[in-house]
Amino acid sequence: MAKKSTPQKPTLVLLVRHGKTPTTGDKLPGRAKGLHLSDLGIEQATKAAERIAALNRVTAVYASPMERTQETAAPIAKALKRKVRTAPGIIEADFGDWTGKKLSDLRKLPEWKAVQKYPSSFRFPKGESFPEMQTRMVGALHDLAAKHPGETIVAVSHADTIKAAIADAMGTHLDLFQRIVVSPCSISAILYGAEGPAVLTVNSTGDDLSSLALS
Repeated sequence: MAKKSTPQKPTLVLLVRHGKTPTTGDKLPGRAKGLHLSDLGIEQATKAAERIAALNRVTAVYASPMERTQETAAPIAKALKRKVRTAPGIIEADFGDWTGKKLSDLRKLPEWKAVQKYPSSFRFPKGESFPEMQTRMVGALHDLAAKHPGETIVAVSHADTIKAAIADAMGTHLDLFQRIVVSPCSISAILYGAEGPAVLTVNSTGDDLSSLALS
């Protein structure tokens, strides 16, 4: 008789959006290099680190390759006495020709309606489509969860990628993912287990996280 495999223990992934930068809310930075946290962003990252450190059970800290996520992850890793590990799969969406453009200008484009209402049908000019971004992000999180069964980990990423992951975990169509709010340095939590993901919190910016600790 074949031996039954033991179901993988669930992994709690704390998704942290990077802190504010000088262009947050003004431009679409995408994967442009050289964008760092503002003073407020550094302060937000420090507070997020304090909140996460209170859990006392985080075993790994991952961040996308961008400077702003690495800088957000740094105080978190320091508070947990861990090193920041780079996870390329959780990088920002590739906005192609829209990279670095002012949001006020982009909102005037006819394509902007598709970005907000029908993102599943939209591809950024010379960049990624939203479905490609979601597939990449969710796949990367599943890979990280598989590496840390029964553990709690941190993944510092970006607004759209985190929203896409939350939508997938909730079984929400990608065309509705813009309704999800993910603020700078907010913490969202998804439990990845053998029976599928469960969303435990979204856009937490000040609450005690102790209730998220795995038993």
